[in-house]
Amino acid sequence: MKKTYLAALTVALLFVLWMLSGVLGNGEARSPAPTLAETRDAMLRQRDDASTAVRVRTLTAETQRATVTVRGRTQANRRVAVRAETSGLIVALPVEKGDTVRAGDILCRIEPGSRPARLDEGRAAVNLAELEYQGTRRLEDKGLVSGTGVASARARLASARADLSQRELDLAHTAIRAPFDGVVEERPVELGDYLASGGVCAEVLDPDPLLLVGQLSERDVARIVLGAQGQGRLLTGETVQGVVTYLAQSAHPSTRTFRVEVAVNNEDARLREGITTELILPVEEYRAHHIPSSILALDDVGELGVRIVNDDELVEFVRIRIIRDSPEGLWVTGLPETVTLITVGQELVVPGERVRPVPEIEPSPAAATASAPPLLIETGTDPRRGSEAGAGAP
Repeated sequence: MKKTYLAALTVALLFVLWMLSGVLGNGEARSPAPTLAETRDAMLRQRDDASTAVRVRTLTAETQRATVTVRGRTQANRRVAVRAETSGLIVALPVEKGDTVRAGDILCRIEPGSRPARLDEGRAAVNLAELEYQGTRRLEDKGLVSGTGVASARARLASARADLSQRELDLAHTAIRAPFDGVVEERPVELGDYLASGGVCAEVLDPDPLLLVGQLSERDVARIVLGAQGQGRLLTGETVQGVVTYLAQSAHPSTRTFRVEVAVNNEDARLREGITTELILPVEEYRAHHIPSSILALDDVGELGVRIVNDDELVEFVRIRIIRDSPEGLWVTGLPETVTLITVGQELVVPGERVRPVPEIEPSPAAATASAPPLLIETGTDPRRGSEAGAGAP
């Protein structure tokens, strides 16, 4: 029994010593956990000899203009309600709605009535007044009429001439004419209607040039200059070019916006008034790069940017500002004049990492239909990628 107890005691003692040796050993070898920066530096040192391959594109800045886009509408250059200056029955309507007219064309004709006869009467009165005046002058030369008599005769002649002019105008006003070249938009009267003085015969609008009208915010109004080339995208799908011809000096009292007008050539009256339009107005010039929108990323503070490769083949994150978009990508500022942009693999690398740039190759016509082979990325365990790739994805 003593041997059994002794063996058991020996085994228990050895087990306790073994356990104590592990605890004490770990306590002596324990050290603080490495920081994120230390881990990052360590991983970068480990991967210096095994650089990640990324596909890159070399871009050079181009001169581009930033633009301001506002919503607006098309509007005729002029619109006039042509009114009668005399009254009477309408006896002729030479034009219809939608007709094109020239300045001076008759829109409505009013019945002359007794106006021709009254015109003849006025002419006779002028002739009589002229004879009386001439006779009075001859009597004055003989000393038979005073200066007052001559002045009275001159006044009667002037009154007769004024009355004649009024009767001539009244007869001329029976033909209501177009004030300018344009299109008859409305004609609210019909043959036989009585048109009073001041009544509307027709409404004529001038479609050339057509105006693109919008409202600029207080922030953008100082950036627009008269004479600049503007563009309009009509809701009908048409795109037109024009010149900024008007910029309001005072803001609208309720919206605090400023009216802007762009004049567009419309000789054939193809463009119509009242169509919703997107006005694109140029502002400052920039040196900008055209990049695909798929490569955008965010840095640690949420600023928009892209990843590039510097001359030492190290990754850099550069913040950018978008000045204009296009169907093929974005125009941005903030990059160097000539830059090597990472287009594939940017989500797998971090700033400061050494990479192996692989230039993009334009596909030949024969290979255009074949899919390009995938870019081989040398992978490895890197705790940095989980955080930055997720935060930097656009």
